[in-house]
Amino acid sequence: MAGPLETAVRQMFAEFDRKNFREALRAFADDTQVVDEISRKWIRGHQGVAEYVRQLEPVIEGIHTEINDVREKVWGDVGLMTCWAEQDYTLEGKPQHISSPTTVVLRREGPEWRIVLFHAIPLPKE
Repeated sequence: MAGPLETAVRQMFAEFDRKNFREALRAFADDTQVVDEISRKWIRGHQGVAEYVRQLEPVIEGIHTEINDVREKVWGDVGLMTCWAEQDYTLEGKPQHISSPTTVVLRREGPEWRIVLFHAIPLPKE
């Protein structure tokens, strides 16, 4: 059975896969920090993530994400989740596959868990 962090992250990916970016963005805290494999840079703050997603929306299609090997640990209102992410999508007409160890730090804000750090670094094929 999935814990609260895994549930929150899986929901975010499900919305992202559906290109329901507005809903996916709800998972991120105002002070979030994200490593992006496409632009190869840090994106800081909810506004920064929202602006990046708006740029991505017209050029990305067919998103499918799977996570496995999930581990989570909660300390009060802070939690750490690690997993392996496999993601396929088409970017500007070119198929892409990402396989990455992924770290997500979440903070409880009221009843919700919000992402404060999302760090996924794709590894090259063997």
